[in-house]
Amino acid sequence: MLTDTTLTTTDSVDPAGDNPQADPRPHLAGNSANRPANGPANGPTVARTEAATKAYGAGETKVTALDAVSVAIPAGEFTAIMGPSGSGKSTLMHCLAGLDTLTSGRVFLDDVELSSLSDRKLTKLRRDRIGFVFQAFNLLPTLTALENITLPMDLAGRKPDQAWLDQVVRVVGLGTRLGHRPSELSGGQQQRVAVARALASKPAVIFADEPTGNLDRNSGIEVLKFLRSAVDDLGQSIVMVTHDPYAASYADATLTLSDGRIISHERAVA
Repeated sequence: MLTDTTLTTTDSVDPAGDNPQADPRPHLAGNSANRPANGPANGPTVARTEAATKAYGAGETKVTALDAVSVAIPAGEFTAIMGPSGSGKSTLMHCLAGLDTLTSGRVFLDDVELSSLSDRKLTKLRRDRIGFVFQAFNLLPTLTALENITLPMDLAGRKPDQAWLDQVVRVVGLGTRLGHRPSELSGGQQQRVAVARALASKPAVIFADEPTGNLDRNSGIEVLKFLRSAVDDLGQSIVMVTHDPYAASYADATLTLSDGRIISHERAVA
């Protein structure tokens, strides 16, 4: 059952409680036409599910990770998915991203139903149209920051769009660090390289799974600001799984799951 409530934004407070942070979402003040206070936005979607169900096991050992979930992810927005451990939030993201299959129901990226694709076509779609950011930075230690950013395109035999790459590097603030290897970067800088790598191929959507989970507070805030900038400055669509309400405060909307069902869909209000 979907229950819509409203999340009202005031000045955010640093999790440590000692330094107030400016509202990370000033863009909302002048861009609310397609952002109703409750429920999904009015506008195009980048991904959606229809009665998505994912079950593991059978009989008495059966576990339903997703229970007939129908949700639309708006294009050009930052969506957070929250819930306690075992709620189905990571399963939902994995199914939306084509990393896992449903027991029943359907998943679409734009208008492409993922279950209709062969393994080869699904792999190509993930490579060309989906970006991933994980807790682990997954950077190759022998490559520079720039080489890590362009690695997926190099492996696919594609040349990066230099103008776009320059813009991505500017947004994530890595201009002076492109020649450094991961061991020469802080945790926050390494995760920013991972974000830039996800952005560089111009994906339709980026899925971020607990992207601040391995970072200290300040580095986590740094990464959240860059994810926010990717939406505001580059028009990127981002879906982030997180257990942290502060991290979710950077999003335009927050889906909360419990026992495999969406129990609330909250939208930020300027």
